[in-house]
Amino acid sequence: MNTFVAIDFETANHNRSSVCSVGLVFVEQGKIVSDYYRLIQPEPNFYNEKNTEIHGITPDDTALAAPFPIIWQEIQALIGDLPLVAHNSTFDESCLKAVLTAYDLPLHQNRFYCTRQQAKKVFPHLPNHQLKTVASHIGFGLSNHHHALADAQACAAIALRVF
Repeated sequence: MNTFVAIDFETANHNRSSVCSVGLVFVEQGKIVSDYYRLIQPEPNFYNEKNTEIHGITPDDTALAAPFPIIWQEIQALIGDLPLVAHNSTFDESCLKAVLTAYDLPLHQNRFYCTRQQAKKVFPHLPNHQLKTVASHIGFGLSNHHHALADAQACAAIALRVF
């Protein structure tokens, strides 16, 4: 697979629909060609301390951010029917489904692929297959882990190695 979109969500709280940021990295013919990052007003709109500790996003950061339906219009236009790739795609795909459902929007039809699962097959010797571990193994410096764009960039780099 050499043309795809790597995607990563961060959430504000325990609800999968509470996406508060999204990062996308566009890969065409094996080359990263562009990226996209947006803060999103979460639904429901509250933050758990633990989530903020992980990604650093606060209610002040998203107070003036667009709600997901506005962001989804932008994203849909960009991704079209391209396959989506995520590290631990179970999480990111469930976030996408949950937030689409929360706003009563049609579910996406894009195929999801998981770099974590594929990395387990390609690099079985690693001590774990967390994003940071696999990124380090392939020589990708993930310096801002849990920032949606940085994680999507790492995911894209991993996908280019494992698929």
